[in-house]
Amino acid sequence: MNTTFHSTRSSSKKLTSRQAIRQGLASDGGLFVTDDLGKQQVDVAELIGKSYQDMARTVLGVLLPDFSASELDECVRAAYGSQWLDSAITPLKPLGDDYVLELFNGPTSAFKDVALQILPQFMARTATGAMSANEKVMVLTATSGDTGKAALAGFADTPGTGITVFYPEGKVSEIQRLQMTTQSGSNVNVCAVRGNFDDAQSAVKRIFGDKDLATTLEEENGVSLSSANSINVGRLVPQVVYYFAAYAQLVERGAIKVGNEVEFIVPTGNFGDILAGYYAKKLGLPVGRLTVASDRNNVLFDFLTTGTYNRERPFYQTTSPSMDILVSSNLERMLYYMSEGDTELVRSLMNDLANNNSFTIPKTLLKRIRGLFSCGWADEEQVSQAIADCWNANHYVIDPHTACGYHVLEQAPRETGMPRVLLSTASPYKFPRVVGKALGLDTAGTDFDCMDRLSEAANTTAPKNLRGLEHAAERFTDVIAIDEMSDYVRNVSQQL
Repeated sequence: MNTTFHSTRSSSKKLTSRQAIRQGLASDGGLFVTDDLGKQQVDVAELIGKSYQDMARTVLGVLLPDFSASELDECVRAAYGSQWLDSAITPLKPLGDDYVLELFNGPTSAFKDVALQILPQFMARTATGAMSANEKVMVLTATSGDTGKAALAGFADTPGTGITVFYPEGKVSEIQRLQMTTQSGSNVNVCAVRGNFDDAQSAVKRIFGDKDLATTLEEENGVSLSSANSINVGRLVPQVVYYFAAYAQLVERGAIKVGNEVEFIVPTGNFGDILAGYYAKKLGLPVGRLTVASDRNNVLFDFLTTGTYNRERPFYQTTSPSMDILVSSNLERMLYYMSEGDTELVRSLMNDLANNNSFTIPKTLLKRIRGLFSCGWADEEQVSQAIADCWNANHYVIDPHTACGYHVLEQAPRETGMPRVLLSTASPYKFPRVVGKALGLDTAGTDFDCMDRLSEAANTTAPKNLRGLEHAAERFTDVIAIDEMSDYVRNVSQQL
Protein backbone atom coordinates (compact mmCIF):
# COMPACT_ATOMS: atom_id res chain seq x y z
CA MET A 1 0.00 0.00 0.00
CA ASN A 2 1.37 3.40 -1.02
CA THR A 3 0.76 5.36 2.18
CA THR A 4 1.25 9.14 2.12
CA PHE A 5 1.30 11.69 4.91
CA HIS A 6 0.11 15.30 5.00
CA SER A 7 -0.49 18.08 7.50
CA THR A 8 -3.46 18.10 9.86
CA ARG A 9 -4.13 21.62 8.52
CA SER A 10 -3.91 20.94 4.77
CA SER A 11 -3.93 17.84 2.58
CA SER A 12 -2.33 19.45 -0.48
CA LYS A 13 1.30 18.40 0.07
CA LYS A 14 1.91 14.64 0.23
CA LEU A 15 4.99 13.05 1.81
CA THR A 16 6.19 9.52 2.38
CA SER A 17 6.61 8.34 5.95
CA ARG A 18 10.39 8.70 5.54
CA GLN A 19 10.00 12.33 4.53
CA ALA A 20 7.49 13.00 7.32
CA ILE A 21 9.84 11.52 9.93
CA ARG A 22 12.78 13.45 8.53
CA GLN A 23 10.89 16.77 8.50
CA GLY A 24 9.20 16.29 11.89
CA LEU A 25 6.67 19.13 11.66
CA ALA A 26 4.66 20.19 8.59
CA SER A 27 5.65 23.50 7.01
CA ASP A 28 2.28 25.05 7.93
CA GLY A 29 2.74 24.17 11.61
CA GLY A 30 0.48 21.13 11.46
CA LEU A 31 1.31 17.54 12.41
CA PHE A 32 1.71 14.75 9.88
CA VAL A 33 -1.17 12.27 9.53
CA THR A 34 -2.18 9.67 6.97
CA ASP A 35 -5.66 9.01 5.63
CA ASP A 36 -4.72 5.35 5.24
CA LEU A 37 -4.77 4.75 9.01
CA GLY A 38 -7.06 1.80 9.62
CA LYS A 39 -7.46 0.73 5.98
CA GLN A 40 -5.18 -2.21 6.72
CA GLN A 41 -5.96 -3.99 9.98
CA VAL A 42 -3.70 -5.96 12.31
CA ASP A 43 -4.93 -9.49 13.05
CA VAL A 44 -4.74 -9.51 16.83
CA ALA A 45 -5.11 -13.29 17.04
CA GLU A 46 -1.88 -13.75 15.08
CA LEU A 47 0.07 -11.75 17.68
CA ILE A 48 -0.74 -14.01 20.62
CA GLY A 49 2.39 -15.76 21.85
CA LYS A 50 4.68 -13.58 19.74
CA SER A 51 7.64 -11.66 21.12
CA TYR A 52 7.46 -7.89 21.49
CA GLN A 53 9.91 -7.61 18.62
CA ASP A 54 7.70 -9.66 16.32
CA MET A 55 4.66 -7.59 17.28
CA ALA A 56 6.64 -4.42 16.52
CA ARG A 57 7.58 -5.73 13.07
CA THR A 58 3.92 -6.46 12.29
CA VAL A 59 2.40 -3.22 13.62
CA LEU A 60 5.11 -0.94 12.25
CA GLY A 61 4.89 -2.71 8.91
CA VAL A 62 1.30 -1.52 8.66
CA LEU A 63 1.96 2.00 9.91
CA LEU A 64 5.18 2.62 7.93
CA PRO A 65 4.79 0.53 4.75
CA ASP A 66 7.47 2.33 2.76
CA PHE A 67 10.10 0.91 5.10
CA SER A 68 11.05 -2.56 3.87
CA ALA A 69 10.65 -5.61 6.07
CA SER A 70 14.42 -5.94 6.33
CA GLU A 71 14.79 -2.27 7.34
CA LEU A 72 12.14 -2.62 10.04
CA ASP A 73 13.81 -5.80 11.26
CA GLU A 74 17.11 -3.93 11.61
CA CYS A 75 15.40 -1.06 13.44
CA VAL A 76 13.55 -3.36 15.82
CA ARG A 77 16.63 -5.44 16.62
CA ALA A 78 18.63 -2.33 17.47
CA ALA A 79 15.87 -0.72 19.54
CA TYR A 80 14.59 -3.62 21.62
CA GLY A 81 17.60 -5.64 22.72
CA SER A 82 19.79 -6.08 25.76
CA GLN A 83 19.45 -2.42 26.81
CA TRP A 84 16.05 -3.36 28.28
CA LEU A 85 15.77 -4.75 31.81
CA ASP A 86 12.86 -7.06 30.92
CA SER A 87 12.78 -9.33 27.87
CA ALA A 88 9.06 -8.60 27.50
CA ILE A 89 10.05 -4.91 26.93
CA THR A 90 6.68 -3.72 28.30
CA PRO A 91 5.61 -6.40 30.83
CA LEU A 92 2.02 -6.52 32.10
CA LYS A 93 1.60 -7.13 35.83
CA PRO A 94 -1.46 -7.64 38.05
CA LEU A 95 -2.53 -4.71 40.20
CA GLY A 96 -5.35 -5.90 42.42
CA ASP A 97 -8.31 -6.55 40.12
CA ASP A 98 -6.64 -4.49 37.40
CA TYR A 99 -3.31 -4.49 35.54
CA VAL A 100 -0.32 -2.23 35.14
CA LEU A 101 1.73 -2.05 31.94
CA GLU A 102 5.34 -1.22 32.78
CA LEU A 103 6.77 1.07 30.12
CA PHE A 104 9.89 2.12 32.04
CA ASN A 105 12.31 -0.78 31.68
CA GLY A 106 14.40 0.93 28.99
CA PRO A 107 17.79 2.65 29.31
CA THR A 108 16.41 5.94 30.73
CA SER A 109 13.64 4.45 32.92
CA ALA A 110 10.75 6.20 31.16
CA PHE A 111 8.13 5.21 28.59
CA LYS A 112 9.73 7.54 26.06
CA ASP A 113 12.42 4.88 25.52
CA VAL A 114 9.95 2.70 23.62
CA ALA A 115 9.86 5.25 20.82
CA LEU A 116 13.19 6.99 21.23
CA GLN A 117 15.27 3.85 20.97
CA ILE A 118 13.84 3.25 17.50
CA LEU A 119 13.39 6.81 16.17
CA PRO A 120 17.14 7.27 15.50
CA GLN A 121 17.01 4.01 13.54
CA PHE A 122 14.17 5.37 11.42
CA MET A 123 15.96 8.70 11.00
CA ALA A 124 19.13 7.02 9.75
CA ARG A 125 17.10 5.47 6.95
CA THR A 126 15.33 8.62 5.75
CA ALA A 127 18.06 10.07 3.51
CA THR A 128 16.54 8.87 0.25
CA GLY A 129 15.10 10.27 -2.93
CA ALA A 130 15.54 14.03 -3.27
CA MET A 131 17.28 14.22 0.10
CA SER A 132 21.05 14.13 0.08
CA ALA A 133 22.58 11.23 1.94
CA ASN A 134 25.24 13.67 3.15
CA GLU A 135 22.73 16.04 4.69
CA LYS A 136 23.06 16.41 8.46
CA VAL A 137 20.03 16.50 10.74
CA MET A 138 19.76 18.52 13.94
CA VAL A 139 17.12 16.93 16.15
CA LEU A 140 15.52 19.69 18.18
CA THR A 141 13.47 18.84 21.25
CA ALA A 142 11.71 20.55 24.13
CA THR A 143 11.19 18.36 27.18
CA SER A 144 9.05 18.46 30.29
CA GLY A 145 11.38 15.92 31.86
CA ASP A 146 11.56 12.47 30.26
CA THR A 147 11.68 13.02 26.49
CA GLY A 148 14.97 14.90 26.73
CA LYS A 149 17.04 12.12 28.27
CA ALA A 150 15.40 9.40 26.17
CA ALA A 151 16.12 11.38 22.99
CA LEU A 152 19.69 12.10 24.06
CA ALA A 153 20.31 8.43 24.79
CA GLY A 154 18.83 7.42 21.45
CA PHE A 155 20.70 9.91 19.27
CA ALA A 156 24.04 10.22 21.08
CA ASP A 157 26.91 9.68 18.62
CA THR A 158 24.51 8.67 15.82
CA PRO A 159 26.32 9.51 12.54
CA GLY A 160 24.93 12.41 10.54
CA THR A 161 22.83 13.75 13.40
CA GLY A 162 23.06 16.16 16.27
CA ILE A 163 20.57 16.65 19.07
CA THR A 164 19.71 19.74 21.09
CA VAL A 165 17.42 19.50 24.09
CA PHE A 166 15.79 22.44 25.89
CA TYR A 167 14.25 21.94 29.34
CA PRO A 168 12.51 24.42 31.68
CA GLU A 169 14.89 25.56 34.40
CA GLY A 170 13.83 24.37 37.86
CA LYS A 171 10.77 22.52 36.56
CA VAL A 172 12.06 18.97 36.18
CA SER A 173 13.08 16.62 38.97
CA GLU A 174 16.71 16.64 40.10
CA ILE A 175 17.21 13.13 38.73
CA GLN A 176 15.69 14.12 35.38
CA ARG A 177 17.97 17.16 35.23
CA LEU A 178 21.09 15.14 36.00
CA GLN A 179 20.14 12.54 33.42
CA MET A 180 20.30 15.26 30.77
CA THR A 181 23.20 17.40 31.95
CA THR A 182 25.55 14.42 32.35
CA GLN A 183 24.78 12.94 28.91
CA SER A 184 27.82 11.73 26.98
CA GLY A 185 28.19 12.06 23.23
CA SER A 186 30.01 14.35 20.82
CA ASN A 187 26.83 15.42 19.02
CA VAL A 188 24.61 16.37 21.99
CA ASN A 189 23.70 19.72 23.52
CA VAL A 190 21.50 20.44 26.52
CA CYS A 191 20.28 23.86 27.64
CA ALA A 192 17.92 25.10 30.34
CA VAL A 193 15.48 27.88 29.45
CA ARG A 194 13.76 30.41 31.67
CA GLY A 195 10.09 29.56 31.38
CA ASN A 196 7.86 26.49 31.44
CA PHE A 197 7.57 23.57 29.03
CA ASP A 198 4.86 25.22 26.95
CA ASP A 199 7.12 28.24 26.41
CA ALA A 200 9.94 25.97 25.25
CA GLN A 201 7.72 23.81 23.04
CA SER A 202 6.11 26.85 21.41
CA ALA A 203 9.56 28.31 20.72
CA VAL A 204 10.70 25.04 19.14
CA LYS A 205 7.66 25.09 16.85
CA ARG A 206 8.46 28.68 15.88
CA ILE A 207 12.03 27.65 15.07
CA PHE A 208 10.71 24.91 12.79
CA GLY A 209 8.56 27.51 11.04
CA ASP A 210 11.41 30.02 10.64
CA LYS A 211 12.21 29.76 6.91
CA ASP A 212 15.09 32.23 7.13
CA LEU A 213 16.76 30.17 9.85
CA ALA A 214 16.20 26.99 7.83
CA THR A 215 17.89 28.57 4.82
CA THR A 216 20.82 29.76 6.94
CA LEU A 217 21.34 26.34 8.53
CA GLU A 218 21.18 24.63 5.15
CA GLU A 219 23.46 27.03 3.28
CA GLU A 220 26.05 27.56 6.02
CA ASN A 221 26.18 24.14 7.64
CA GLY A 222 24.24 21.68 5.46
CA VAL A 223 21.89 21.09 8.39
CA SER A 224 18.14 20.47 8.39
CA LEU A 225 15.97 20.37 11.50
CA SER A 226 13.81 17.54 12.75
CA SER A 227 12.06 16.72 16.01
CA ALA A 228 12.15 13.96 18.60
CA ASN A 229 9.02 15.23 20.34
CA SER A 230 5.82 13.28 19.80
CA ILE A 231 4.87 15.84 17.15
CA ASN A 232 7.13 13.61 14.98
CA VAL A 233 5.10 10.73 13.60
CA GLY A 234 8.17 8.52 13.97
CA ARG A 235 7.97 9.12 17.73
CA LEU A 236 4.28 8.37 17.87
CA VAL A 237 3.83 5.13 15.93
CA PRO A 238 6.22 2.90 17.96
CA GLN A 239 4.01 3.56 20.99
CA VAL A 240 1.09 1.84 19.25
CA VAL A 241 2.90 -1.47 19.65
CA TYR A 242 2.68 -1.66 23.42
CA TYR A 243 -1.12 -1.49 23.35
CA PHE A 244 -1.11 -4.66 21.26
CA ALA A 245 1.51 -6.15 23.60
CA ALA A 246 -0.68 -5.45 26.62
CA TYR A 247 -3.69 -7.03 24.94
CA ALA A 248 -1.71 -10.11 23.89
CA GLN A 249 -0.46 -10.59 27.45
CA LEU A 250 -4.03 -10.41 28.77
CA VAL A 251 -5.08 -13.14 26.33
CA GLU A 252 -2.05 -15.28 27.16
CA ARG A 253 -2.84 -15.25 30.89
CA GLY A 254 -6.51 -16.07 30.25
CA ALA A 255 -7.88 -12.72 31.45
CA ILE A 256 -9.69 -12.14 28.15
CA LYS A 257 -10.46 -13.85 24.85
CA VAL A 258 -9.56 -12.35 21.49
CA GLY A 259 -12.28 -9.85 20.65
CA ASN A 260 -13.03 -8.77 24.24
CA GLU A 261 -12.68 -5.04 24.81
CA VAL A 262 -10.12 -3.52 27.19
CA GLU A 263 -9.97 -0.11 28.88
CA PHE A 264 -6.68 1.77 29.12
CA ILE A 265 -5.98 4.48 31.72
CA VAL A 266 -3.17 6.72 30.51
CA PRO A 267 -1.30 9.50 32.37
CA THR A 268 -0.70 12.10 29.68
CA GLY A 269 0.23 15.73 29.15
CA ASN A 270 1.05 16.09 25.47
CA PHE A 271 -1.61 13.51 24.45
CA GLY A 272 0.85 11.33 22.51
CA ASP A 273 0.80 8.33 24.85
CA ILE A 274 -2.98 8.03 24.71
CA LEU A 275 -3.24 8.94 21.02
CA ALA A 276 -1.19 5.80 20.32
CA GLY A 277 -4.06 3.86 21.90
CA TYR A 278 -6.47 5.50 19.45
CA TYR A 279 -4.19 4.45 16.58
CA ALA A 280 -4.22 0.90 17.94
CA LYS A 281 -8.02 0.94 17.94
CA LYS A 282 -8.02 2.17 14.34
CA LEU A 283 -5.79 -0.80 13.46
CA GLY A 284 -8.33 -3.23 14.92
CA LEU A 285 -7.36 -3.60 18.59
CA PRO A 286 -10.54 -4.02 20.70
CA VAL A 287 -10.12 -0.84 22.76
CA GLY A 288 -13.31 -0.14 24.66
CA ARG A 289 -12.32 3.11 26.35
CA LEU A 290 -9.30 5.39 26.67
CA THR A 291 -9.14 7.36 29.91
CA VAL A 292 -7.02 10.50 30.09
CA ALA A 293 -5.41 11.03 33.50
CA SER A 294 -4.14 14.56 34.13
CA ASP A 295 -2.41 16.31 37.00
CA ARG A 296 -3.41 19.72 38.39
CA ASN A 297 -2.70 21.24 34.97
CA ASN A 298 -5.99 19.70 33.89
CA VAL A 299 -6.56 21.47 30.58
CA LEU A 300 -7.37 18.14 28.89
CA PHE A 301 -9.94 17.27 31.55
CA ASP A 302 -11.70 20.59 31.02
CA PHE A 303 -11.61 20.16 27.24
CA LEU A 304 -13.02 16.62 27.31
CA THR A 305 -15.69 17.76 29.75
CA THR A 306 -16.80 21.01 28.09
CA GLY A 307 -15.49 21.00 24.52
CA THR A 308 -13.53 24.21 25.16
CA TYR A 309 -9.73 24.13 25.22
CA ASN A 310 -8.38 27.13 27.13
CA ARG A 311 -4.64 27.57 27.69
CA GLU A 312 -5.10 30.93 29.42
CA ARG A 313 -5.03 29.58 32.95
CA PRO A 314 -2.59 29.23 35.84
CA PHE A 315 0.41 27.00 35.23
CA TYR A 316 1.17 24.75 38.19
CA GLN A 317 4.53 23.21 38.94
CA THR A 318 3.55 19.83 40.33
CA THR A 319 5.16 16.63 41.57
CA SER A 320 4.46 15.11 38.12
CA PRO A 321 6.56 17.50 36.00
CA SER A 322 6.37 15.57 32.72
CA MET A 323 2.62 16.30 32.68
CA ASP A 324 2.93 20.00 33.50
CA ILE A 325 1.70 21.02 30.06
CA LEU A 326 -1.03 23.41 28.93
CA VAL A 327 -0.66 22.96 25.16
CA SER A 328 -1.16 19.29 24.28
CA SER A 329 0.23 19.09 20.78
CA ASN A 330 -1.01 15.63 19.81
CA LEU A 331 -4.60 16.60 20.50
CA GLU A 332 -4.46 18.13 17.03
CA ARG A 333 -4.07 14.70 15.45
CA MET A 334 -7.03 13.36 17.40
CA LEU A 335 -9.17 16.32 16.29
CA TYR A 336 -8.22 15.61 12.68
CA TYR A 337 -9.28 11.98 12.82
CA MET A 338 -12.38 12.47 14.98
CA SER A 339 -13.58 15.24 12.64
CA GLU A 340 -13.17 12.78 9.74
CA GLY A 341 -10.24 14.62 8.23
CA ASP A 342 -11.60 18.17 8.32
CA THR A 343 -8.37 20.11 7.77
CA GLU A 344 -10.25 23.41 7.51
CA LEU A 345 -11.78 22.92 10.96
CA VAL A 346 -8.45 21.87 12.50
CA ARG A 347 -6.68 24.87 10.97
CA SER A 348 -9.39 27.20 12.31
CA LEU A 349 -9.21 25.70 15.81
CA MET A 350 -5.41 25.95 15.91
CA ASN A 351 -5.57 29.57 14.72
CA ASP A 352 -8.03 30.30 17.53
CA LEU A 353 -5.65 28.71 20.02
CA ALA A 354 -2.69 30.70 18.70
CA ASN A 355 -4.52 34.03 18.52
CA ASN A 356 -7.07 33.79 21.35
CA ASN A 357 -5.54 31.10 23.61
CA SER A 358 -8.65 28.94 23.32
CA PHE A 359 -10.96 27.11 20.96
CA THR A 360 -14.33 25.39 21.18
CA ILE A 361 -15.26 22.37 19.09
CA PRO A 362 -18.75 21.63 17.68
CA LYS A 363 -21.04 19.70 20.04
CA THR A 364 -21.35 16.83 17.58
CA LEU A 365 -17.57 16.41 17.57
CA LEU A 366 -17.40 16.52 21.38
CA LYS A 367 -20.06 13.80 21.57
CA ARG A 368 -18.05 11.61 19.20
CA ILE A 369 -14.86 12.15 21.22
CA ARG A 370 -16.57 11.42 24.53
CA GLY A 371 -17.85 8.17 23.07
CA LEU A 372 -14.29 6.84 23.32
CA PHE A 373 -12.34 9.12 25.66
CA SER A 374 -13.08 9.67 29.34
CA CYS A 375 -11.02 11.67 31.80
CA GLY A 376 -10.02 12.44 35.36
CA TRP A 377 -7.29 14.28 37.25
CA ALA A 378 -5.42 14.39 40.54
CA ASP A 379 -3.88 17.19 42.58
CA GLU A 380 -0.60 16.74 44.45
CA GLU A 381 -2.26 15.59 47.66
CA GLN A 382 -4.23 12.96 45.74
CA VAL A 383 -1.07 11.90 43.90
CA SER A 384 0.72 11.37 47.20
CA GLN A 385 -2.24 9.43 48.60
CA ALA A 386 -2.41 7.29 45.45
CA ILE A 387 1.26 6.31 45.81
CA ALA A 388 0.61 5.25 49.40
CA ASP A 389 -2.67 3.49 48.57
CA CYS A 390 -1.13 1.54 45.70
CA TRP A 391 1.71 0.38 47.94
CA ASN A 392 -0.57 -0.55 50.83
CA ALA A 393 -3.03 -2.42 48.61
CA ASN A 394 -0.64 -4.07 46.15
CA HIS A 395 2.93 -3.69 47.48
CA TYR A 396 3.72 -2.02 44.18
CA VAL A 397 5.53 1.33 44.01
CA ILE A 398 4.44 3.86 41.40
CA ASP A 399 5.85 7.21 40.34
CA PRO A 400 3.84 10.48 40.58
CA HIS A 401 2.69 10.39 36.94
CA THR A 402 1.42 6.83 37.19
CA ALA A 403 -0.19 7.88 40.48
CA CYS A 404 -2.38 10.35 38.59
CA GLY A 405 -3.66 7.39 36.60
CA TYR A 406 -4.04 5.21 39.71
CA HIS A 407 -6.15 7.90 41.38
CA VAL A 408 -8.41 8.12 38.33
CA LEU A 409 -8.58 4.32 38.14
CA GLU A 410 -9.65 4.01 41.76
CA GLN A 411 -12.22 6.81 41.48
CA ALA A 412 -13.85 5.48 38.32
CA PRO A 413 -16.88 3.22 38.70
CA ARG A 414 -16.35 -0.28 37.35
CA GLU A 415 -19.42 -0.14 35.11
CA THR A 416 -18.27 -1.78 31.93
CA GLY A 417 -16.82 -5.01 33.24
CA MET A 418 -13.87 -4.52 30.88
CA PRO A 419 -10.37 -5.36 32.13
CA ARG A 420 -8.53 -2.15 32.96
CA VAL A 421 -4.87 -1.53 32.19
CA LEU A 422 -2.99 1.37 33.78
CA LEU A 423 0.02 2.55 31.79
CA SER A 424 2.98 3.14 34.12
CA THR A 425 5.13 5.79 32.50
CA ALA A 426 8.27 6.12 34.64
CA SER A 427 10.30 4.40 37.31
CA PRO A 428 9.54 5.64 40.84
CA TYR A 429 13.31 6.02 41.27
CA LYS A 430 13.22 9.05 38.97
CA PHE A 431 11.24 10.82 41.72
CA PRO A 432 12.57 9.25 44.92
CA ARG A 433 11.90 12.24 47.16
CA VAL A 434 8.24 12.57 46.16
CA VAL A 435 7.65 8.82 46.36
CA GLY A 436 9.55 8.48 49.62
CA LYS A 437 7.55 11.27 51.24
CA ALA A 438 4.28 9.67 50.12
CA LEU A 439 5.37 6.39 51.70
CA GLY A 440 6.35 8.07 54.97
CA LEU A 441 10.09 7.57 54.51
CA ASP A 442 12.85 9.89 55.70
CA THR A 443 13.54 12.33 52.84
CA ALA A 444 16.50 14.14 54.37
CA GLY A 445 19.70 14.41 52.37
CA THR A 446 20.12 14.05 48.62
CA ASP A 447 17.85 12.42 46.08
CA PHE A 448 20.29 9.51 46.09
CA ASP A 449 19.84 9.10 49.85
CA CYS A 450 16.08 9.01 49.17
CA MET A 451 16.68 6.44 46.43
CA ASP A 452 18.51 4.15 48.83
CA ARG A 453 15.80 4.40 51.49
CA LEU A 454 13.13 3.66 48.89
CA SER A 455 15.09 0.65 47.69
CA GLU A 456 15.32 -0.72 51.22
CA ALA A 457 11.68 -0.07 52.09
CA ALA A 458 10.26 -1.49 48.86
CA ASN A 459 12.80 -4.33 48.57
CA THR A 460 13.52 -3.31 44.99
CA THR A 461 16.68 -2.10 43.30
CA ALA A 462 17.20 1.33 41.83
CA PRO A 463 18.15 1.11 38.12
CA LYS A 464 21.89 1.51 37.66
CA ASN A 465 21.40 4.24 35.10
CA LEU A 466 19.74 6.38 37.80
CA ARG A 467 21.73 5.42 40.88
CA GLY A 468 24.99 5.95 39.00
CA LEU A 469 24.19 9.62 38.39
CA GLU A 470 25.42 10.58 41.86
CA HIS A 471 29.05 10.79 40.76
CA ALA A 472 28.56 11.59 37.06
CA ALA A 473 30.13 14.82 35.83
CA GLU A 474 27.77 17.51 34.58
CA ARG A 475 28.63 18.69 31.07
CA PHE A 476 25.90 21.24 30.36
CA THR A 477 25.15 24.27 32.52
CA ASP A 478 23.81 26.87 30.03
CA VAL A 479 20.64 28.77 30.96
CA ILE A 480 19.09 31.11 28.38
CA ALA A 481 15.94 33.12 27.76
CA ILE A 482 13.23 31.76 25.47
CA ASP A 483 13.99 34.35 22.79
CA GLU A 484 17.63 33.20 22.68
CA MET A 485 16.78 29.66 21.57
CA SER A 486 17.06 30.35 17.82
CA ASP A 487 20.57 31.76 18.23
CA TYR A 488 21.53 28.77 20.36
CA VAL A 489 20.37 26.38 17.63
CA ARG A 490 22.28 28.35 14.98
CA ASN A 491 25.46 28.21 17.07
CA VAL A 492 25.38 24.51 17.91
CA SER A 493 24.53 23.57 14.31
CA GLN A 494 27.97 24.87 13.35
CA GLN A 495 29.51 22.10 15.46
CA LEU A 496 27.94 19.27 13.46
